[in-house]
Amino acid sequence: MVDRLAACIADPSAAAEEDWRAALRRRILSARSLMRRHAWSPEAIETRATAGPAVLAHMDALMAILFRGGLSADLVHHAMHALSIRMWGLTRDVLPTPELPEDADQRAEAMGVYAQQYPAIVRMATSAPRAGDECDADAEFRFALDILLDGVERLRQSGWASTSPPADEARSSLT
Repeated sequence: MVDRLAACIADPSAAAEEDWRAALRRRILSARSLMRRHAWSPEAIETRATAGPAVLAHMDALMAILFRGGLSADLVHHAMHALSIRMWGLTRDVLPTPELPEDADQRAEAMGVYAQQYPAIVRMATSAPRAGDECDADAEFRFALDILLDGVERLRQSGWASTSPPADEARSSLT
């Protein structure tokens, strides 16, 4: 089933002059659109022991886009690991936080305890735009994908290689 699903991922052909990030982003968002229509797909993909022909074709298409963008084989290797399940349009969110009590007094008491024990969580939850609202999963996915792609592009531009500087130096070059 996973191979049949992977075969349905649209291949939005990119113009030769299109930025590799835009082409990769379009293909991954195409996979996301397909996978979101099939609730069973995350578990099925994550539990496969081997990749079938359509899965390999999808991975090959992603890597071809990265190579067209001028990435070295070394950077393509690491970028694919960084993309991980995101290449399928999937993501794993942080664990859900406990529900607050409905009762206003109990809710205030719980928030007081949380503010003491988890001040950064409370700060984010009470001051970030739309905090407490239902997250827009697609917007959050695109946000994380764009961060990954921008970081890979910076590494490409710097000529990064896994055999060059120690990992700590490579990380600091991103700032």
